[in-house]
Amino acid sequence: MTSIDRARAIVETYEAELRSELPTDAYLFDVHTHLGNDIDGMRGRYEELSALLDRFGFSGAFVFCLDEPDREPGFCKPNDRTLAHGEGSKGRLIPFVRLDLTASPIDEARRALDLGARGIKLHPRAQAFALDDERLGPVFELAVERGVPILIHGGRGLPPIAENLEALVRRNEGVRLIIAHAGIADMAALAGRLGGIPGVYFDTSVWSALDLLDLFRQVPPEQIVYASDYPYGRQPNSLLVSIRSARLAGFDDDRLRAMLGGTARGIVEGEPPPTLTKPLGGSSLFQPLTFARIHQYISMAVPMLWLRQRDAIGALGLAANASRERDGHATESEQIQELLATAGELWQEAPELTEDDRVTVMRAAIQLVNLADLIAVTTRA
Repeated sequence: MTSIDRARAIVETYEAELRSELPTDAYLFDVHTHLGNDIDGMRGRYEELSALLDRFGFSGAFVFCLDEPDREPGFCKPNDRTLAHGEGSKGRLIPFVRLDLTASPIDEARRALDLGARGIKLHPRAQAFALDDERLGPVFELAVERGVPILIHGGRGLPPIAENLEALVRRNEGVRLIIAHAGIADMAALAGRLGGIPGVYFDTSVWSALDLLDLFRQVPPEQIVYASDYPYGRQPNSLLVSIRSARLAGFDDDRLRAMLGGTARGIVEGEPPPTLTKPLGGSSLFQPLTFARIHQYISMAVPMLWLRQRDAIGALGLAANASRERDGHATESEQIQELLATAGELWQEAPELTEDDRVTVMRAAIQLVNLADLIAVTTRA
């Protein structure tokens, strides 16, 4: 068996674990997916996304274009493709219009909404605008007028955004806003200013369970909606990170069902926001010390993996060696060891492959490392 075949077989075992961890009769909905070709080289394919939704039992998803090479002017062509994908999916994929504030954003938003878009996507990092940009006001006003949600990037590459985003929400009563990537760019301030406001949500599309555990303790569970960030997020990783983090924070089955799709269904159907309760989870994490070391070494390795560089400092080897220690968590240690050993083999093989095969192998390695990190972070001491 080749390394890539072994990696796929390992991932299938985690698919089985995922199915056993899903609450009964869960309605699954993904609020953050992309289709198209990004200028960073990432590709989101309609057929692949549809197959993933089928395989994991999703009823639907919000979808928008990537940062496409033909995005000028104003994402018109990519938005048209998104609308076509939505129509072709027979309503399963709900299209959002992506906007560029420099290119008649209100005209493009109205055009796409008139053609069937049901939400607005904003990306302040990719489109290089600040949250105090006066052109955002009319976008939020239009969202309220049309009764459609806005999803805004809240992840890496941003300065603090909470103060200006709160001002937009306060000025536009009734706006429905989804802050992507758990708002990690400015989490504490976003949670402090927007946590507790009905109609504002945080999506779960992050790499690490640590981000979600920190979010869960700061905002009501009714403000959390599941997201994968396909094609950047992979399955079963994305669902496992969300479910295991939520369980660790104290989500019961009803709250978990709401996070995985019930709350999003309310957004789609235009229902009033749910009644908010208290945040869940604690401010401290208790994990085996060895697993804390594994997480540290994985954190050192991941940037090199993403950049497709060789492991010059041997970080993944340190994590794999630490997983051989036995400290009362033998099953989890063996799982981590298998994941990291296979990821290491893939990483070593990658330089000898063609470009397309190298991308496939490195993405598989990253997926295995992410699963290992999830186990390390969510195993209680």
